[in-house]
Amino acid sequence: MRRLFVAIDGGNSKTDVVIGSSSGEVLSTARGPGSSPHDLGVPGTMALLDSLIGTARERARLPAPAVLDRAEVYLAGADLPVEVDVLHKAIGEKGWAREHRVDNDTFALLRAGTDVADAVAVVCGAGINCVGRTREGRTARFPALGDISGDWGGGHHLAALALYYAARGEDGRGAPTSLSARVAAALGCATVEEVSAGLHLGEIPPARINELTPVLFAAADDGDRVARKVVARQAAEIVGLVRVAAGRLGLLEAAYAVVFGGGVLAARHALLNDAVLAGIRAYSPRAGVSVVADPPITGAALLALDALDAPRGAGDRLRAALPAGREGES
Repeated sequence: MRRLFVAIDGGNSKTDVVIGSSSGEVLSTARGPGSSPHDLGVPGTMALLDSLIGTARERARLPAPAVLDRAEVYLAGADLPVEVDVLHKAIGEKGWAREHRVDNDTFALLRAGTDVADAVAVVCGAGINCVGRTREGRTARFPALGDISGDWGGGHHLAALALYYAARGEDGRGAPTSLSARVAAALGCATVEEVSAGLHLGEIPPARINELTPVLFAAADDGDRVARKVVARQAAEIVGLVRVAAGRLGLLEAAYAVVFGGGVLAARHALLNDAVLAGIRAYSPRAGVSVVADPPITGAALLALDALDAPRGAGDRLRAALPAGREGES
């Protein structure tokens, strides 16, 4: 008997919805703006998801009274257990499906990246986060609340550090670095002091700081010692996240999968990538490391198929129906 599901990946900037069947068929998709409850509040998140599910149902030509069998919902901002519990209750009250699960969106990325049951995922995009799971269903996670929970790195942090070291290199408080000239040029100024003043006076939008992440990696690639230290620190943080998550799950000596996602890791910067691979293999030589190319919504839909005990081949059918394909292992 064909069973129907709705899968949701809700990020900070966009939200994807898929309605599909237990055979791996994709009946419809919908996309909307970010749905993090940190930004919208729980009622705002529920309203947005309700609207997107309604759009997807219309596109799938599902009759209004029909209740789906399963809802798999993965949201940015579902960080703490109490937040997951609140969202779980709110989604249950919506009645979208007979059964549902909600969790952090990094779990969707993890499932998108591998079919291996024992696995750890690190997302390093605008921010940084890590989760892990075992075949028995045990999980490992971090609060991922930024500085207040000890997080370090991610694209926004790296960009801010590029500006920080550029300013100190220019005025003499720090070591000389090519970042000073590179940062000034990237933001259309003659000096970093002009950049700082422009940001302070509102003449340069603060969001433009995020343009400096590739500037940092370019400087590191060209041998800049200051930039290289920052990249090395980011690599050590990623390795540390994997080591701790895998250690909590008892996987360090196992043949587990490590999945990387997010723009910083997907760019495969050689200095970062090589240092991370060497660090992981130093304590987990049997780990297989890959960068996920499939979007997280694919992982959310695959988790729905897992929950529905879908037949063999359903996952491959679903992957083929959704955009992008996985990159090979490193």
